[in-house]
Formats: sequence, structure tokens, C-alpha cells
Amino acid sequence: MAHSLSLSLSLPTRAPLLRLLRRRRGPAHSAAPRRLPVCSAPPRPRRGALFLGPGGAGGRQRSGVGSRTMSASIYSTTVDAESAMTKNGGDVDLLPFVYDKHGGIIIEMTSPMDPQAFSASLKSLLSKWREQGIRGVWIQLPISLANLIQSAVEEGFWYHHAEETYLMLAYWLPNTPHTLPVNATHRVGVGAFVMNDKREVLVVQERSGVLKGLGIWKFPTGVVEPGEDINIGVVREVKEETGVDAEFVEVLAFRQSHKAYFEKSDLFFVCILRPLSFDITKQESEIEDAQWMPVEEFAAQPFVQKHELVKYILEVGLAKADKEYAGFSPISIKSAFSPKQSLFYMNKRDLEKASGSIINTQKDS
Repeated sequence: MAHSLSLSLSLPTRAPLLRLLRRRRGPAHSAAPRRLPVCSAPPRPRRGALFLGPGGAGGRQRSGVGSRTMSASIYSTTVDAESAMTKNGGDVDLLPFVYDKHGGIIIEMTSPMDPQAFSASLKSLLSKWREQGIRGVWIQLPISLANLIQSAVEEGFWYHHAEETYLMLAYWLPNTPHTLPVNATHRVGVGAFVMNDKREVLVVQERSGVLKGLGIWKFPTGVVEPGEDINIGVVREVKEETGVDAEFVEVLAFRQSHKAYFEKSDLFFVCILRPLSFDITKQESEIEDAQWMPVEEFAAQPFVQKHELVKYILEVGLAKADKEYAGFSPISIKSAFSPKQSLFYMNKRDLEKASGSIINTQKDS
């Protein structure tokens, strides 16, 4: 998937690339829908807490509650389905829900329900939870139960986020600004600098997007899939777009931009890869053409000269190829709060040189 590059990035002027390019060449339904009432989320206070893992500063977890972050691990108590669907005064059926680890409630709807019965149950539960001091309430509605959205919104719930198969709504019971975690704020993209032994870089022309039909050669780029590591995603994108097998080496740099995609922010990681094959098979659906191009020819394109992001990618890529630049390599680490492994990217070269580094101490022990 192509990852668009912003054409309006403003960066400080850098020295020309000429000195790098002159280096010795190396051997690289039909009824009209009802109108929903306007309901927005209550204000949320600005916070500057330091993220210290689950619990964060002050012991509050600030992570999102999305489809992939809201796993069974966040539930502290699950209400038995049969007992949850009991009668309240003989009139109202209660709804299936769980308590989360932060003192909130997650209503998990899975079976069809009459909207009026749902509304009555929801109203009754909200009143009860307010008396109990519950603050945050979530409703996870599968797409098959979209007819219940109106009832939830009329009770004061707002949209928090949506995925392909469900909608998550949120509600804050106290009459105070809410402290619920916001929806995911960033998309993650990757760009690949791949150079062979002839100092030719792997480049593509896009079949769609802002560069369509302009004859501009660019580095392979794409978007990391949900749950995919950066080092895996960039290798996959290169393979998909060009057919070239490559090995991840390092993250060289990254760029952050805002309001890039549906008002979300964007993190774009520039990676250097080592080619393992050289025959090109372009991706017909997205790529117009692909080739190995001499680095000087690529750098001479007017597009490269005008677009500072591409100039920086080229500069750090060449500096790394000439062993004058150290990027960030992934190491697998453990968390004190979860058995899951994660990747920590760091400059291992300089860290290992540092006296008294933890890595060196572990090696010596």
C-alpha cells in the first residue's frame, strides 16, 4: 500500500548531497434513517503525565480500548451472562457487561434486542452505576446490532472509535470532564532505502495517488498493518511492490506529521534494507514501474531536489551505506506488566561503546 509523502515539509537547509554522491563507488436497508441527536464528548482535561507502562503516572493506564488493545487481559470481573439478564423490579432486563481493571464498565452486546427494551435497560443500569460511583461506561456494538446506536446516543453516549465489525461508544457518568483514553492518534508508515553493490537504489513509480502519471521515481513506501512490527512491515512492502526479497537492517530516522489521514497524525519510519534478490516483479495493482537506478540519477530528479523529506532519506541512507551513520536496531524486550514481548529500537553501536552500559554489563556477567 502506497504511503503518500507530504510535499510541504519545512526543514532547515542542509549541506548538498554532492559530497556523498561523489564518494568512491562501492562494489545496495430502504427506509430513510432517523436523525441522531447531536451528542459530543464532554471536555477532557489536558494532561502531561509521563507514560510508565500500564498504570502510567499515578497508576492510571492511558492506553486505548480498541479491538486489539481491548483483550481479555483488561477485564477484572466478568458478570455471568445468565445472572446479568435478570429482572430489575420485574420490568427491565439487564445487559451483559464486564468490569474493567480501571473501575469502568464494558457492555458487550452480542444478541439482537428490541431498541426500546435496550434503552430501558441502559437507562436503569446507568442510574445504578452512577449511585455506585462508576465513572466510565463503554458499549461495544457489533455491526449486526447497529439498530441500537440511536438508543445509546439518546442516553448520552458518544462515538469513540469503530473497526470493520463493531462500533465502540463511551459515556462518562460524573458531572466532570472525562478522563477516558482517546482513540488511536497515529498511523504508522514505512519507507525503504535499498541499495545494491553497484550503488543503485530500488525505486518505483506509483500507479495511483498524487504522483500518478508524473514520471517520478520514489522509494518504496507503505503502511504497517495492525499488529505488525516495523521491521517486518517494511520488508513486506518492498516484496509486494517490487518482488525483491530484502533483509531489514535498521531504522535510520522517522518523521511525525499531523492531520495526514482522516485528521490522524502520521509516523513515518525510514528503514535501510539489504537486498537478497535483484530481479524485479512489480505489483500490478499499485506500481506503474520499478527498477534499480544509479543513485546519482535518482538524486538529480527535480522532485528530489524540491522535496526535503526525500533528500533526507537519501542522505541518511548514503551515510549509513558509507558506515558514517548509526541507525536503530530492534531488540526483543519483556515487560513487568505483561508476558508479551515487544521490540525496542536503539543505536546499539554507540550503546555498546558506552562505558557501564547495561548490555555490556550483562555480556560480562
